[in-house]
Amino acid sequence: MKNLVIFLLACLSFTNRAGQELYACKNASITLFSTAPIEDISATSTAGTSVFNAASGDLVFAVNINSFKFPKSLMQEHFNSDYMESDKYPKATFRGKINEHIDVTKNGTYPVNATGDLEVHGVKQNRTVQGKLTVNNGSITLNSEFMVKCADHHIDIPKIVFHNIAESIKLTVVANYTKQ
Repeated sequence: MKNLVIFLLACLSFTNRAGQELYACKNASITLFSTAPIEDISATSTAGTSVFNAASGDLVFAVNINSFKFPKSLMQEHFNSDYMESDKYPKATFRGKINEHIDVTKNGTYPVNATGDLEVHGVKQNRTVQGKLTVNNGSITLNSEFMVKCADHHIDIPKIVFHNIAESIKLTVVANYTKQ
């Protein structure tokens, strides 16, 4: 976990330090949900890490794939070994920028779009993800819900389990940031 935070801070260190307003989250919640005709599948990780530079809009996010917990241990085993190959591709990352400039000194909830590279299963995809950023007395929360197609990241779903796993997975992200 500590290494992920150091990695994220290093990624943002290349930006201009003047006027930096760095916020970090060490326990972001990421939920994945797959609805399919035979069975719904869900898992949650509370081990996501993120750094947000409010001055520049830069946003970096990372999560260890094996940190997702499933209600059934067999689902978790198949997720890590068969689909996500978490030994080979241990992290999912997003590195980009929130397009809108938000005054983090003013309380409110603001719609935002983050554009950048989402890397899952070793495949980078340029994405624009919608979300909302809430400022409340110096605390910042970022919420987002978006779909990821398995095929876009070369995650193969065998035909034998096609009715058990959807082609697109819904991801819900909630990150609570503190000023650094």
